[in-house]
Amino acid sequence: MALRACGLIIYRRLQAGSPSSKVGDNIEYLLLQTSYGTNHWTPPKGHVDPGEDDLQTALRETQEEAGLNSSQFTLIEGFKKELQYIVRSKPKTVIYWLAEMNDCNTEIKLSDEHQAFRWLKLEEACKCAEYKEMQAAFRAVHQFLCSKA
Repeated sequence: MALRACGLIIYRRLQAGSPSSKVGDNIEYLLLQTSYGTNHWTPPKGHVDPGEDDLQTALRETQEEAGLNSSQFTLIEGFKKELQYIVRSKPKTVIYWLAEMNDCNTEIKLSDEHQAFRWLKLEEACKCAEYKEMQAAFRAVHQFLCSKA
C-alpha cells in the first residue's frame, strides 16, 4: 500500500527592498531539519491519521512540528502540489498546500522530530531540500507567487 503524507509549504514576505528588486526576492520558505535519519530538510508534513482528511493532516502536522496554528497563517487558494516518489521501495504520495505567515516574526516551536529550522530564499531552499521533487515544488510555488505579484 502507498504511503500518504500531507503538509504545508509556508512562506513569509519580508519588507520589500529597493524598487529595483526582482519580484519574489522578499519571499522566504520555512524548512525544518529532521532529528532522525539523514537529518533532511523539509516543510512541515506527516502521515494521514485514520479519519483525517488531507488538509486536516497538513494543519495538524504544522501545529505539531512547527508550533504554528491555523490562525497564524493564511492558506493560499489556487495552489496544491502532489509529489510522488519511492521511499524504502514503497511508493509515497505527499500533498502540499501553500500558506503565508500573517506575521513574519512569529516564533517557530519545533517538536522533538526536528532539530532546527531555517527561513530561506528560493535557491537556498532548493539546495537544502536536496530531493528533486521538493525542489520542483518550491520552484512551482515561487512561480505561482511571482505570477500573482
